[in-house]
Amino acid sequence: MAAETLLVGVLNVTPDSFSDGGRFLDPDRAVAHGLRLAEEGAAWIDVGGESTRPGSVSVVGADEQIQRVVPVIEALARRLPSDVVISVDTADAAVATAALAAGARAVNDVGGLRDPGVARAVAEASAELVVMHARGTPATMQRDTTYEDLVGEVEAFLRDRIACATALGVDRQRIVVDPGLGFGKAMEDNPRLVAAVPRFKALGHRVMIGASRKAFVGRLTGVERAEDRLHGSVGAALAAAEAGADLLRVHDVLATRQALVVYAACRGG
Repeated sequence: MAAETLLVGVLNVTPDSFSDGGRFLDPDRAVAHGLRLAEEGAAWIDVGGESTRPGSVSVVGADEQIQRVVPVIEALARRLPSDVVISVDTADAAVATAALAAGARAVNDVGGLRDPGVARAVAEASAELVVMHARGTPATMQRDTTYEDLVGEVEAFLRDRIACATALGVDRQRIVVDPGLGFGKAMEDNPRLVAAVPRFKALGHRVMIGASRKAFVGRLTGVERAEDRLHGSVGAALAAAEAGADLLRVHDVLATRQALVVYAACRGG
């Protein structure tokens, strides 16, 4: 396991996210949920204003994303302890810039720097950057899930994106990599990427894994509804932590934290 595996709590301020769409579209409810995630043990709160679920054809413009996330980020920045990091889940430079100005201290870019302006905004703010592997857009990513060398190709992509980010001024120590479970991957690819965490860590950066409630968890467990995939998601989180993941992006913070505490205690005797 990583020396300290941190939990990233998911806060979707959207009407159409795959597992909790619409529940936290209201800013007051979103802020309350963000505070609850921190109380349950989240070290990061990841605020997103656009659904990036596979197959999504809804494109949310920068202005609307900003209207959704900035009031929530501003309120959380005032009320959260200073050691809790607020991140914004976006692939748009304008959204990243506005969120960082509002109090976010990290950008979770599921587009893998399709928009280089994201890296420039992060560099200017001396913030942290998560770069994720994905193919295409949410609408197209599942059309091609064939790889000759899955882990090698994901690793090469992340290495290239790290080079791009640093060339644009992002501090290497502030870069996190994410192999992008569920983003342009076949069902059987996702467990292989969890097992490959040590290879991604060899790139010299922290690794984030986001397996929570995803379709491959449902396929493995036979659970259709995303919100019912708690147990399988915790299993994936434990496997990722054991493999050395530094951050786990999860919906169910309390259950995951308790499982990690007990697992670490038993593993260490």
